[in-house]
Amino acid sequence: MALTQKEADIQLMLAAQVHLGTKNCDFQMERYVWKRRSDGIYVINLSKTWDKLMMAARVLVAIENPQDIVVQSARPYGQRSVLKFAQYTGAKAIAGRHTPGTFTNQVQDKFEEPRLLLLTDPRTDHQPIREIGRA
Repeated sequence: MALTQKEADIQLMLAAQVHLGTKNCDFQMERYVWKRRSDGIYVINLSKTWDKLMMAARVLVAIENPQDIVVQSARPYGQRSVLKFAQYTGAKAIAGRHTPGTFTNQVQDKFEEPRLLLLTDPRTDHQPIREIGRA
């Protein structure tokens, strides 16, 4: 019996243990939780994760020029993934601390006007979100 592409990708996600969360669950994440294990770890619903990944892929493909996409992470664990994503897609990467005015101050050398901003953690990277809202 052959697996569909979705099923095969979900199998790969299971092998990478993408479905394992933490012992803490924010109320906004509850709709994506499948169940809670006996040791307190929340298990994420991979079908909903797949749907969100496909939606994000459609958004990324809609941007004609990859240079119009900025990916950013201030967290140490997200910086490597941001750099790899930018390397393979041609997007611009900002790994490390956000410089205030990057998206609003046109005099600044590193001024950017992205069509799309991708962040690894919106809680940590709240400053770029505020700046994009003002730009």
